[in-house]
Amino acid sequence: MRFPSKVTSFNESIISKFPMIFKELKSGDLSPSELYKKIKNKVDGVQEFVEIIVCLYTLNKIEFTEGEVLRYVKKY
Repeated sequence: MRFPSKVTSFNESIISKFPMIFKELKSGDLSPSELYKKIKNKVDGVQEFVEIIVCLYTLNKIEFTEGEVLRYVKKY
């Protein structure tokens, strides 16, 4: 995983790509494959996409529903 550091700029890190995932999921739930199709031109392959999803899930920002769909978690 590429996190910001002295060597990796914020724009090259996976954290900079979180907002595009939020944007897509705020408009509606998507399966992982549907989400990947929408953002595949903005990520460096499937591995980076999975790393982003794992980070967001770990941070409790997205969740998997019973139908294997990704959902944005709204915190109030």
